[in-house]
Amino acid sequence: MRRPVAADGPGVTALIAQCPPLDSNSAYCNLLQCTHFADSCVIAECDGAIAGWVSGYRPPSESDSFFVWQVAVASSARGQRLAGRMIEELLDRPSAQGVTHLITTVTDDNDASWALFEGLARRWNARLDKSALFDRDIHFAGAHATEWQARIGPLSRSLSRPSGSAASTDSKQGETAI
Repeated sequence: MRRPVAADGPGVTALIAQCPPLDSNSAYCNLLQCTHFADSCVIAECDGAIAGWVSGYRPPSESDSFFVWQVAVASSARGQRLAGRMIEELLDRPSAQGVTHLITTVTDDNDASWALFEGLARRWNARLDKSALFDRDIHFAGAHATEWQARIGPLSRSLSRPSGSAASTDSKQGETAI
């Protein structure tokens, strides 16, 4: 696992396109995430190919929170807890110091995302609160399902991976092997 760079933009765009129901961002948006927001995004590679992507940021109005924007895992890498490990990697970074809550938005029908975030809340022994954030009719003019905010926390001081985890950190590179 590693921070993204600009050259990852096309690969991130391609991975997101392969992961419905994720909304496609513009290639330019993905480039900005890979550069301006690199500290709050992570790429997981397997055999030189992008196997996973998580984008996020710390909302200016909620500096104690980390917002997970998108989670994408290649079909070949699913079932290995990769999404959760990427999120934990982000929360373990120095740029996440002081984060007490993880937040995201998910539509009601996105069972995989709900399973991920409910599983993380259980793993972290933290509460998950759910509330409507962007309403289908009010905010999306009926063109998109309601986005429900999931808020997990408070988080413990460190979410470091348990001993014996399949992930290990390479201190020279600042990367984590999957």
